[in-house]
This record gives sequence, C-alpha cells and structure tokens, in this order.
Amino acid sequence: MSDRPPISLRDWHAIDVGQLKGVGDKKRASLAAFDIFNVLDLVTTNPRRWVDRTNEARIADLVPGEEALVLVTVRSVTKRTTRNRRTMVNVNVGDGSGRLDLVFFNQPWRERQLKEGLQVALFGKADTYRGGLQMANPIVDLIGDRTGKIVPIYPQSEKAQLNTWELAGWIEEALRRSSDRGIADPVPSEVRQRLSLIERGPALWSIHGPESIREKEQARRRLAFDELLRVQLSLVIRKRELERSSLGFVHEIGGELVRRFHDALPYPLTAAQVRTIAEIEADLASPNPMHRLLQGDVGAGKTVVAISSLLNAVQGGHQGALMAPTEVLAEQHAAGVRELLGDLSVPDPGNLFGDRPLRVELLTNRVTGTERKEVLAGISDGSIDIAIGTHALIQEGVEFASLGAVVVDEQHRFGVEQRAALRDKSSGHVPDVLVMTATPIPRTAAMTVYGDLDVSVLDELPPGRTPIVTKWANGPLLETEVWNDVRHEVGEGRQAYVVCPLIDESEKLEVASAEETYQRLLHDELEGLRIGLLHGRLTPADKQMTMDLFRSGRLDVLVATTVIEVGVDVPNATMMVILDADRFGIAQLHQLRGRVGRGEHASTCWLVTQEHDAGNPRVEALVASTDGFELAEVDLDLRGEGTLMSTAQKGRSDLKLASLRRDRELVVLAREAAFEIVDADPELADHPVLRDELDLLFTEEDEDFLAKS
Repeated sequence: MSDRPPISLRDWHAIDVGQLKGVGDKKRASLAAFDIFNVLDLVTTNPRRWVDRTNEARIADLVPGEEALVLVTVRSVTKRTTRNRRTMVNVNVGDGSGRLDLVFFNQPWRERQLKEGLQVALFGKADTYRGGLQMANPIVDLIGDRTGKIVPIYPQSEKAQLNTWELAGWIEEALRRSSDRGIADPVPSEVRQRLSLIERGPALWSIHGPESIREKEQARRRLAFDELLRVQLSLVIRKRELERSSLGFVHEIGGELVRRFHDALPYPLTAAQVRTIAEIEADLASPNPMHRLLQGDVGAGKTVVAISSLLNAVQGGHQGALMAPTEVLAEQHAAGVRELLGDLSVPDPGNLFGDRPLRVELLTNRVTGTERKEVLAGISDGSIDIAIGTHALIQEGVEFASLGAVVVDEQHRFGVEQRAALRDKSSGHVPDVLVMTATPIPRTAAMTVYGDLDVSVLDELPPGRTPIVTKWANGPLLETEVWNDVRHEVGEGRQAYVVCPLIDESEKLEVASAEETYQRLLHDELEGLRIGLLHGRLTPADKQMTMDLFRSGRLDVLVATTVIEVGVDVPNATMMVILDADRFGIAQLHQLRGRVGRGEHASTCWLVTQEHDAGNPRVEALVASTDGFELAEVDLDLRGEGTLMSTAQKGRSDLKLASLRRDRELVVLAREAAFEIVDADPELADHPVLRDELDLLFTEEDEDFLAKS
C-alpha cells in the first residue's frame, strides 16, 4: 500500500486522458466529443447497459412485438438502394438457437460496421416478416471479443470512432493504476453501514466490470447515492446558512385566537390538517424564519391551514399577508378568507370590551384612490391584521407595521429576491413564509427541486367534499352519453363546464375551436340550454361578466379554454367535460377536474377522446385515481424525469446514475444523511474530501440555481 492519501475525485480530475496507454491525439479528440477530458470524466462514464452472457436472451426466446436484447454473430450483409434513392442494409445474424434478419434504413455505414463473423448485441423489437423474424433499425452494440460473464456496454459512436471495448480498457487501466493508493470514500462509515452501502472503490470496479447482475445493482445503488447526497448537501448547507444568518420572529403559539377560529369551523380539522398545523407552529415558535412548502391536492383544505398560520402572527401583535399570483385569485382569496373568518374577534387586553374585530383588507392594483390610501395607512399603522393581494404587497410604498407571517399561493416560485424584499418590509426580521401549491409534486422531486424548503403534505380530503367520479368517453358513440348526462344534471338544477382542447400552434386556433364547440353545442347537442363562452381573447370585463353570470346560476353551461384551470370556485357546478382529453397532461387534467366536486352534490368528470383501441395510460390513470400525489408519481413514470430536472441538472453535477423516479427511497435517505452530516458539522470541516467534491462538482451557478429553482 502507498503512504500517500487515497485518490480523490480532484486527483482524477487533474489527470489528462492523454496519459493513458493508447490515447494519442486522435483518440483524445474522439473522447472529447463525448465530453471526456480527464480521468474523472472517464471513470464516471457509466455503461449504458450490461449484457449478461450467462443468462442471455436467445433468438429462439424472442417474442414478436416485445423489446429484447440478443447476442448474435453476423452471417451476411448486403446493401441496396431503393427506388426513391434511400439505402437499405440487410443483415442476417444467428446464434445457436436460430436466425434473424435485420434491416437498416438510411444507415449506409452499417455495411462497413457489421462485418461477417462479428459478435454484436442487439436491442430492439422483433416482428414476424415473411415467415421469419425481423428487427428494423435495432440498437447495435459491438462487443468485440470480451469474454467476461457480464459485458458492460458504453455509449459508442461511429462518427467519433470509439468502441465500447476501448472505453472499457481505459477505464480498467485507470482503476488499476489507482488501486495502489486506494480510492477515497467521503461518506462517513456509520452512514454507509446503516444504509448497507458498499465502499466507493469496489462500487466503481463493480459498475464497470461486475461479476453478477446483483453486484452491478449494489454498485449502482452506492454511486447513485453519492450523486443524490451531493445535491442534498448543497441544498441543506444553503438552507442552514439562511436560517443562521437571518433573524426571525418567535411567535407564541397555542393562543386563544387560533382556537376560536378552529372552533367556529363547520367541520372538524382532518388529521392531515392537524399534523400540518403542528409542523407549521413548531416553525413559528422557533427563532429561525420558517420556509415551508405546503402541498395539498385541490380541495384538501390548504386555506384553513394558511389562515391558522397568519392568525398565530396576529395574536402576537404582528400582521399577516397572503399573496396570490393574479388579481382574480387575490380577490377570490379575499372573499374566501372573509367568509371563513366570519366575525372572528381578536382577544385584546387593552380594549375596553376585551376583544376587537379582526380586520382583513385587499390590496391589488385595482384598488385605487381614497380606498387605496386607507388600506396603505391601515397596513402601516398596524390596524389591518391580514392583507391579501398580489405581489403589489411587497412593492415600494407599502410599509407594514410588523409583518410576522406570509403565505404565498403561487404557481411560480417565490424566490430569494422576494424574500429579501419581505425582510426589508419587516424591520430586519424575516417573516415566516409558507408557500402553498396545489400541484402535487412527487415527494422525491419536491425534496430535490424544492430542497431548501421543508415540505408539509395535506393528503386527505375534508368531510363534506364529495369524491368525483371520472369516466372516459372513448369515441363518438360514448360522447352522446356525455351530452345526455349534462342535460340531466342541468335538469336537476346544476351546472357544467366544457373545456376545449389545448392547441399548441396558436391561441387563434384555440379560440376558433372554442367558438366552434360553443356554436355546435348551442344549436345541436345542448340546444335550449343557456351557454356561455370564455377564452383568452376576451377583454377582462367580458371574462368577468361571463364568470359572474355562471357563478350566479344564470348560465347552465360554460364552454371555456383552459383559462378556468386555476381558482374558479362554483359549488353548484357538478359536471366537467374535457374534450380531446389526450392533448392534456395528467397534472392539468387533474387540476381541471378539481373545479367540480366543490359542493355537496356528487360530481362527474368526463374525459372525451377520439376512439383508441390500444388504451390511453394518462386517461386511464385519471379514471383510476383521484389522488393527486399518486397521479404525480404515475406522471413521473410516464414522462420520465427529464422535464423535472431539465434545467437543474446542467453542469458537471449531473445525475448520471441516480433517477428521481427509480430511486425514490434513496432520495429520502440522502436527504436524511445530509441533515445529519451538516447539523453536526455545518462547514464540513471534518469532512474535507466531501467538501472538496462539492467545490469541484458544483459551480456557484449550480448552487444558486438549486437554491432558487
């Protein structure tokens, strides 16, 4: 063994790939095309897949229509040009169990690549063709004459002229030359033991050359954990720094005002509400400013939790603010909050009667003139307890007497800049912030994307909310049933929404399609009913008028584009029809469906599509579940996580092996480990190798992005 310290990622980062045997200028250029410049880039280039020779699919085992991997030898290759000048390469391959034909369209270079006698791994879907089996354009991996039981296959490129066995050879050489000094393992041994993680050195050997598939899985788990731990450490360090450096309010909790509010509610709190309020109150009582994300499905009772937080501040002599992204939503919140608070009064020992009325006011850019002056005066002299509004609340000219708690109801992130603006509004103290979202985010994703917030989840519906039944009208025959259903509901005195499809190309087309649907329903399927139309090109006044008519029951059916997605609340509407439902994403369909089921009557959501024989996983998921969190997980499975991490995962801190989808359990474990490490050692002074890896792999921008994203 060497007396020098074990090799770190930084040591590898400093060694140019040109120092490996057989890497001359030409190969260096080829490696650079794969973003491999140094030994660290090389050893963290993971196999794309592993071929298990001991248990290999044979041609005889192929099932037509199913994707599979086979290991075969090339028997013959022919190339021809079709009539429309396209090239077609036909390859005949075989193994001991049978033969298979391959056809490649417009890939003339395959004739040079696939020489007779070559061993290749193929991945693709076999179909029956002229009595035999054929694969069209399969993925081809050349495996050369490597013998191991399990052969790693690396990304390779005809253009860059790199073969999987060359990469494997260089990686092996790099690991072999490091084995003298050993490979540094920055994860504390107690964490490794508790989570049954193998050491980093063996994990790197096993991911590149496993003896068994089980060994490869253990290696993948360990290396994926490292990636997730780095992301979580960076978030947790930032979170704890913010907490240490900002002065918060210490609120007294458990007072009379909040109790009065809960006693006056028409229903008892759900267990989820009780739990969430307790989590928030613990934050409010601590001197560190709260920064918490409250996730709750549509209708899970988030508003009650939010008001409880604000009343905790009010009862200690501070003020609360509720911010919404749009004026319409701010107005709706104001109406909803006033209704929930009723004539609640604030216990006030200085008042002759022992109580004073609670004052709630709205401030948006629509509030002008004398009214605006009065609201601004009330905010600054402290006589307004709760201010509700848009981002106008944190603009110039709005001065709070003592802003103690803020609830942000938002579709978009409430970033670092807004938090700074709030701090300035409250005399150097940072108010406690609760961010509400009705878009259920899979828990693992929330921990990574919103990693600097604590997360509370409302996962049960309050009593009195009737569950929504979702049905799928697959094709025109079933669509007739939909309109009969709408007529029946209207006959019972209820109302319905009809949502027109999203048309990507342009708003103009979307409006045209809504107009057309409106005319069709008016003169045909729903003739005789009172129908209104709402779309993005109407003036705000027209939109408002149509909404008011619908809200007051003077319209039976509202035909709309997706402008009704957020915050429209009409308890008497019990029917939601979504046309061309397959054009919408799961989250959007779920949000739209949540516009009904808000009163005591049973509600239905119809998803209308063209006729599908093959099934439709998104629509089927909605029919099967009304649980937004379950749907968010399904959505992640169907879409993959690219959309979620697309912007966060730039730079070298990329998640290469870890997947928020497959590694749900690992994300949670990495987050717990990050808190454990940082709380004992905030600067990572006792973990120099770990600290160094963060400095090496995360740029300032990465960290800022992760914290703000």
